[in-house]
Amino acid sequence: QVQLVESGGGLVQAGGSLRLSCATSGGTFSNYGMGWFRQAPGKEREFVAAIRWSGVSTYYADSVKSRFTISRDNVKNTVYLQMNSLKPEDTAMYYCAAGRLRYGLEEYKAEYDYWGQGTQVTVSS
Repeated sequence: QVQLVESGGGLVQAGGSLRLSCATSGGTFSNYGMGWFRQAPGKEREFVAAIRWSGVSTYYADSVKSRFTISRDNVKNTVYLQMNSLKPEDTAMYYCAAGRLRYGLEEYKAEYDYWGQGTQVTVSS
């Protein structure tokens, strides 16, 4: 019933920007914490950023903290990931996720109950 659909990925040169969107349906969006994860070929899925239902508390991986910004619009039921100063190492499939987000466990994949299909981000040098 719950569906998450990512969009906004693409090919961009190093130093460029992209904004990813995750549209949700089938659930009570404002009751979910939302996260972004990414996975490159041959690597495990890793945490990128998360935001709680209120939008007040945000969390970032150290590798993206100064460059990426997560936000949410509880009216549009959409979460965003603004990515600036992109680097080739940011190349990955980016996944949106929704979950309970217990405090202290925001970076763990098991805390998220629903996942989108992913959107590819490729950063060229």
